[in-house]
Amino acid sequence: MDRKTLIAKDLLKIKAVFFRPEEPFTWASGIKSPVYCDNRLTLTAPEVRTDVEEGLAALIREKYPDAEVLMGTSTAGIAHAAITGHILGLPMGYVRSGAKDHGRKNQIEGRLEPGQKVVVVEDLISTAGSVLEVVDVLRQAGAEVLGIVSIFTYGMQKGLDRLAAANVENTSLTDFDAIARVAAEEGYIKPGDVARLIKFRNDPSDESWMEAAK
Repeated sequence: MDRKTLIAKDLLKIKAVFFRPEEPFTWASGIKSPVYCDNRLTLTAPEVRTDVEEGLAALIREKYPDAEVLMGTSTAGIAHAAITGHILGLPMGYVRSGAKDHGRKNQIEGRLEPGQKVVVVEDLISTAGSVLEVVDVLRQAGAEVLGIVSIFTYGMQKGLDRLAAANVENTSLTDFDAIARVAAEEGYIKPGDVARLIKFRNDPSDESWMEAAK
C-alpha cells in the first residue's frame, strides 16, 4: 500500500479527517466545509501515531537528508516534531505564534544557530498562512529552511501560491484527493460525493458544491 493511501485510511479510521458533506461544518471564517480535520487525534491512537511519525521521518530522510534541526509549528506541530526528531536522532524546537512577553522573550524555543538547515513540521496545510509565518521567523533568525513536511494538505490554490511565492516546498503524507478517494472506496461517503468535495477544495468560497446534493 502506498503511503498516501495508508495515512488516508488511518486518518479516516480515527476520524482525524471526517467528511460530512450532507451536514457541512462551519469554519471560523464562515465558510461551509464538508470536512473537519483534527490531526491531534493521531497522538491518542498509537498505531496511527506510529504510521504518521515513521512516515514523517521517511519523508525527511528522502527529501532532506542534510536536515540538522526540526522545528514544529505551535501548537499542533510540536509533538510531531519531537517524536520524529527522536526517530531521526535530530534536535527539535518549535516556533511560537508570537514572542513571549516575559523571561527571554523567545519566539523560537530550543537551540537554533544561524546557518543551520531546518525542516518545519506541521500537521495541516490549508492556505499556508500560519506555517509561512514560522518559515519567516526562522529565516529572520538566520536558519536555512530546507522545506516543510506535514501530515495532510488540502492542496488549495491559495496555499500553493503562497508557498511558491515564499520559495518553500511542502510535502505531505497524504492529501485531500487521496482521502476523498479512500473515503468513497470504504463507504465513509458516497462515490458521487468525491466530485463535490474536489469542487469545494478548488474554491471553498463557492458553495455551489452543496447544491449537487439536492
